[in-house]
Amino acid sequence: MSLMSKLLMSTVLATVAISANTQPDNKLLVQYIKENVVKNPEVKVNGVTVIESKISKELPGWNILLTTMDMEYRGKDVHAPEMMFIKDGLITGHLVNLKTGEDYRDTIKPTVSFAYYDNAHLLFGNKDATHKILIFSDPQCPFCQDVVPKIFKTAREHPKEIAIYYYHLPLLRIHPVSDVLTRVMHVAQEEGKKDIVEKIYALKINPQERDVTKILAEVKTQTGYSISAAKIDEKKVKDALKADEEAAGRMMVSGTPTIYIDGEWDKTRDGYKKLIK
Repeated sequence: MSLMSKLLMSTVLATVAISANTQPDNKLLVQYIKENVVKNPEVKVNGVTVIESKISKELPGWNILLTTMDMEYRGKDVHAPEMMFIKDGLITGHLVNLKTGEDYRDTIKPTVSFAYYDNAHLLFGNKDATHKILIFSDPQCPFCQDVVPKIFKTAREHPKEIAIYYYHLPLLRIHPVSDVLTRVMHVAQEEGKKDIVEKIYALKINPQERDVTKILAEVKTQTGYSISAAKIDEKKVKDALKADEEAAGRMMVSGTPTIYIDGEWDKTRDGYKKLIK
């Protein structure tokens, strides 16, 4: 069970009347979170940050709040994404289409801020390319290994058409080895060795490996890139990875690969193919 699962419990039928307004004040949102979402008594809810308020043509009359729950758990700050649907004084965390079984929580995404397209995250392509692709990925994720390298290759071959902005989102509960690998990738990119980022997607290694020395030895053997444990352990490297994790949280990204093309979520993950004529 993940940390988030331990902290939270949200159900389709958890609706409560909180206000006649389409967007209640923060105190009412915190009250809703405490009474209907967070079920672990060890968790202290400090506040709710509204990231964005949206409407959908498929949900007339509903106001959709994309938020971050600001909490404390065993002395550590935890910031978890939460979506809320509000209408006529009612609020719920899920709206399900009975005909299709679709949970709108799974299809609605925050708007991509222009701030995500910065030079530090530009991996392949020109920053003034026609199209911008934003990727949240883990190099050990099998789905990522199948999809992401193909997008990399397309961007390298068509730099004027496609620019890739890459964010690390290692799924450490599933692939602990990605902790080290993503830090290696970050340093390699900073050094201008972008090919190493691509090569690590083909790295053959036990996803449960935690021994830094063994991991770095495999990186050197399989990619030719040599880097010290001290280098990837620098505070600025860890801070950069933490910032990527927080960026994923603001975008309510929970799985990999999550891909956006020109600001729109690419659910199929192959929309990049249509960008090249």
